[in-house]
Amino acid sequence: MSHDGVGPRAVMRSAAFLSAGVLAVSVLSGCSGEGDEAGRPVARQDIAPAGRSLVADGGTLRWAVDAVPETLNAFQADADTATNRIAGAVLPSMFRLDANGRPVPNPAYLEKAQVVDTEPKQVVLYKLNQQAVWSDGREIGAADFAAQWRALSGKDSAYWTARNAGYDRIEKIQRGRNDLEVKVTFSRPYADWKSLFSPLYPKDVMGTPDAFNDGARRRLKVTAGPFALKKVDHADGAVTLVRNPRWWGRPAKLSEIVLHAVPRGKRAAALAAGTVDLADVDPAEARGLKSRAYVVRKSLEPAYTQLALNGSDGPLADERVRRAVARALDRTALARLVLKPLGLPAVPVGSHLALSGQAAYADNSGALGGQDPKEARDLLADAGWVPGGKLAEEQRKKTAGSKADKADKDSAKGSSKGSSDDSDGGDDGTYIVGEDNKAHHHTSESGKHAESGKHAEDKSHDHKHSDHHTQADDRAGKPLDGKQYLRDHGPRQGGAPGAYAPKGTAAPGGAASGVLAKDGKPLALRFVLPSGPGSQSLRAVGERIAGMLEQVGIQTKISKVSDDSYFKDHIASGEYDLALYSWPATAYPATDARPVYAKPVPAADGSLTVEQNYTRVGTDQVDQLFDRASVTLDSGEESGLLRKADARIWATAGSIPLYQRPQLVAARVSAVNVGAFGFQTPVYEDMGFLKKGAVLPSASASAH
Repeated sequence: MSHDGVGPRAVMRSAAFLSAGVLAVSVLSGCSGEGDEAGRPVARQDIAPAGRSLVADGGTLRWAVDAVPETLNAFQADADTATNRIAGAVLPSMFRLDANGRPVPNPAYLEKAQVVDTEPKQVVLYKLNQQAVWSDGREIGAADFAAQWRALSGKDSAYWTARNAGYDRIEKIQRGRNDLEVKVTFSRPYADWKSLFSPLYPKDVMGTPDAFNDGARRRLKVTAGPFALKKVDHADGAVTLVRNPRWWGRPAKLSEIVLHAVPRGKRAAALAAGTVDLADVDPAEARGLKSRAYVVRKSLEPAYTQLALNGSDGPLADERVRRAVARALDRTALARLVLKPLGLPAVPVGSHLALSGQAAYADNSGALGGQDPKEARDLLADAGWVPGGKLAEEQRKKTAGSKADKADKDSAKGSSKGSSDDSDGGDDGTYIVGEDNKAHHHTSESGKHAESGKHAEDKSHDHKHSDHHTQADDRAGKPLDGKQYLRDHGPRQGGAPGAYAPKGTAAPGGAASGVLAKDGKPLALRFVLPSGPGSQSLRAVGERIAGMLEQVGIQTKISKVSDDSYFKDHIASGEYDLALYSWPATAYPATDARPVYAKPVPAADGSLTVEQNYTRVGTDQVDQLFDRASVTLDSGEESGLLRKADARIWATAGSIPLYQRPQLVAARVSAVNVGAFGFQTPVYEDMGFLKKGAVLPSASASAH
């Protein structure tokens, strides 16, 4: 299993989340308005689109998956990519994602869904498609919504749920004026209400703990999608889906979809043998594919790879050192290393919370600054990492004095580039594991469980710092993006006033080369990388990063570990300094991204709960921005708050987004409406094979 991948919807930040990508989820930036900032997806989907009149009726699509899923319940901790693929084909989803990764109503199930009241409570009214029925003939209705709410609300511990985000804010669910209306009343406002009831399970599954915990693991008696579940065969390694005879929408073109369990290392052989029609492949497999019966369809996954810096202890507990690492990186060169050979746009990702095309996207990387080796060396010197050992006290005072003089001159000139003194509160509550309580820097058991469930690729933050936004910015509620951050304050230098050498200050002799040390200890960081066959590109990126760091005096000790051990024993447990892994983008970052950047908190037993914040760094202000974003029902305000949160996440230098992951799918030449989906939710009923004699436009059918 490649650890440079992701799992289903980002909210599932437990079991399926870190496996290979399902929610098939930049950086064009502009400063004029939200639409300009969001831009367009960096790469379009590549699925050989074909009108239904060109698609043959019938046929079986053999689709490779990593494994037959252990559960068919997408709300359980061990749900995976295949679980979600099955749910998408056989169950209702009230909202789907469009080509820009934004939620839109699914007309097969919804005529309309909207907020109809905000005072005294938020009320959402769902008007259901009058033809929507379960496979047993019963209408989809309020009873199903209510059963799912009760199961996922978190109020009954007998339900073994992986998440309850959003459902825990529902106060009640009622039938509307007729059977086709469902009224959902929230106890607290919830901005991401569109994320709920997708997928929607029948009350038969959600109605009792036994049915939820065990009944839906291996079978689904009742479904309501273009396909129905026919068979789950663990012995044969296959799941068979067939046309749903009760489906009221456009009939499925395929007779069957068979999900075949084909491990990543065996997919090239399966394609060569013609035993599968569709398979996600790694770059090496894509380059080696020789069969004329297949093409490789290419896009960018709705996920990004990032460098995580563990701030729990060691050198990276100092924000200046983390910032030095970040300023040493040429993110464009790293994106080119992975994406240019594949013919994909090599554009660095500018946000932790969204990708280009999504509403919340803005390039906020300016809050940290781009590659600047000299600045990196200066930051290291100020942190005490110099050739031979220790920065002299006299030079530290001189450096601090130079910084203070420069700040005074800038202030006199009316410069907008301020120091931390411009902050609206100095220390913003950053929690650094090991600083506040050295004895409790380990992850709590609950944190480990939530993390390891996600199995496969991840992220995070770090150390005490001043937040450089003004009170006026907060009062006005203006989004603080990276460019505004730079206009107001200049590239953030880290620490308190005087905590870094200003531009133009020479680094101590020898800082540009040789081993840096402090108090007799060399500056060497543990860089953990996966060793599996699907992680070649990650290792290449890791080695390039190590070279960039060496140029500023940071040594790395690369440790290649087994895929099985990579996440569980290193990322989740905090046994690393540097690591590469990926997070999926989500249409609901106010809810889904919060656990990834939440400030770690001590648990009652003295351990630390990190949720999915694997770099173990967070701030009160970032948490507060997420909290505010999650309750506003103004989409523009929500995007603005998320952009402010992202700028602050950049500034902590705990997680450095690098590039959007390539999405490579080997597909039989005749397969249409399938391939590299990008952001968009697959439309299962339109998948199929081209009719004999039918011809697609050359741009759609060409091999890459």
